[in-house]
Amino acid sequence: MGNVHSIDVEEDQFAYRYDTQLLIDRRDEDLDEDEIAEYISEHFEGNCLIAVGDEDLIKIHFHTNEPWKILEYCNSIGEIYDIVVEDMIRQSAGLKG
Repeated sequence: MGNVHSIDVEEDQFAYRYDTQLLIDRRDEDLDEDEIAEYISEHFEGNCLIAVGDEDLIKIHFHTNEPWKILEYCNSIGEIYDIVVEDMIRQSAGLKG
């Protein structure tokens, strides 16, 4: 394993392999898209982060090599559903999965 930060995303479009998308539904406390986006970008390696919504429902989109960590975090703040994790390398190679 080399230094993670040496990845040049422009050169390697698949530096982060899994296109991870999900919805977070409010469980107990209000959701805050800014707080969630900040937490994800500070704690997880990845790029192309989008977090949009309101206090009841947030849509997350993130490219990462560790989608399970994102799901685990999101599940800790609300109910998660409509989860899609796509392997962009397999897709680009014309493989299904």
